[in-house]
Amino acid sequence: MTTIATPPISGGRGGVPTAVEHPRTGSRMWTSRLIGALFLAGFLLYGTGSILVNSVVDGPEFLAGVGARETTLVLGAFLMIATAAVDIGKAVLFFPVLERHGKRTAVAYLGTMIFEMALMTVGVLALLTIIPLADQADQLGADAAQALGSLAVDANETAYQIGQLSLGFGCLFLSALLLRSGLVPRWLAGWGLVGYALHMAGAGAELFGAPISLVLLIPGGIFEVTLAIWLLVKGFTPTAYDGTGS
Repeated sequence: MTTIATPPISGGRGGVPTAVEHPRTGSRMWTSRLIGALFLAGFLLYGTGSILVNSVVDGPEFLAGVGARETTLVLGAFLMIATAAVDIGKAVLFFPVLERHGKRTAVAYLGTMIFEMALMTVGVLALLTIIPLADQADQLGADAAQALGSLAVDANETAYQIGQLSLGFGCLFLSALLLRSGLVPRWLAGWGLVGYALHMAGAGAELFGAPISLVLLIPGGIFEVTLAIWLLVKGFTPTAYDGTGS
């Protein structure tokens, strides 16, 4: 009689079974870490870009120095626009995770992120008009060119604040869903609710001339960094991610 040898099911030299990660666990951690990384990348890209741009346009007579610092301005604007791709990519990755717990919330979050990024991109494109304005300053007149340049800077700021209102609105729904679903610890989701409410208040105040957004965005910013680190290290709560939680 022919005997058929079957391969051993144990792994390693000592015959100890090798632990195999469940495919769902791998998917959860891959998605969690990618979303967390995109949160941090958005901060880094927009923050760096904003610092570079502000180093050029900060000051009452900035237009005269644009020619010598054109590369800095273009690089900063590019990094700010690159944030759009990062944040929309984050929302797209978030969509199937959120959809299991609330399709309308998932659609609302994705829609508000797209709207925010569209506005911020328009604002950055307005900033780039400073370059041809600087080139044509002699023909336009120094005062007229500077006034138009300042208008471009103000247009970017207004677009940014309206975009932040949209962001805060969408993320309030996001935080409420995170709180309800248990995808992340409830203390973290609750922090997000408070942080984004303050973020919206700060952006709205800026539109009415009260410069307080820098202070009020801090809680929301800390929430996003904390959420990013949590997703990188712990990931979404397994039962909630799989839809088996209460």
